[in-house]
Amino acid sequence: MKRILVPTDFSEHAEDALKVAAQIAKKNDSEIIILHMLELPHQMNDAILGGTSIPETMLFMKKANEMLDGISSKPYLDGISVTEIVKMDKPIHGITQVSKDYEVDLIIMGSHGSSGVEELLIGSNTEKVVRNSEIPVLVIKKEIPNFNAANIVFASDFSEETKKPFEKLLNFTQFFNSKIHLVTICTPNSFKPTHALEKAMNDFIDHFKLTNYTKQIYNDTNIEKGILNFSNSINADTIGMCTHGRTGFAHFFNGSISEGLVNHSIKPVITFKI
Repeated sequence: MKRILVPTDFSEHAEDALKVAAQIAKKNDSEIIILHMLELPHQMNDAILGGTSIPETMLFMKKANEMLDGISSKPYLDGISVTEIVKMDKPIHGITQVSKDYEVDLIIMGSHGSSGVEELLIGSNTEKVVRNSEIPVLVIKKEIPNFNAANIVFASDFSEETKKPFEKLLNFTQFFNSKIHLVTICTPNSFKPTHALEKAMNDFIDHFKLTNYTKQIYNDTNIEKGILNFSNSINADTIGMCTHGRTGFAHFFNGSISEGLVNHSIKPVITFKI
């Protein structure tokens, strides 16, 4: 894990994400890229695109760079290679472009947690990044003094299309020597016979030759509650899930999981695009 991207709006939630990034970076000798997306009023954008420099734009840029300098000097970033970027663009476009340009391995973003998915860091743009990013996205809900992913839940229907994103999860878990808790949620609306679910899970396990894992079929009223309740029951550190770019969050169990999972879980959630 060479590079970690942390978009920031200079909020407390963004700093929570940066602190987690610092912990991961120190363990893996990673570089952190701190990105602030500067969205200017339309008339300023028009001036920039027209090649005209205006004093207000320069003031915004100067202030943003000063704030990034302040963040980069935080003690918890000591000893870490930090790159600061201020980019004038729409957040989703800018984050995606910087991720490609710098060959980022992981994006870490902050979240307000219980205020709704539209209230995530830099508004609904975080949901767009999670939905569309080809790079794993780790969403942090609160300050975590000692981030760990020793016990990570991977909820899935264990279909063929989930194998590729699961490989990315395995790459993430190797840095933490994680125990992976495989779970499929059985609900009244997505009922499958136990023997069919067990076969799908066993075939999946055999394909990856997993050793440090558990497997569970968990019954609940809906998939979101099932994942949350199962994760709490085993005191998981992190929840892993797949996403479909065209439909939003995970297309698990022949249906779409509510985006409320990211909203309601107080645990970190890491997503991998199918």
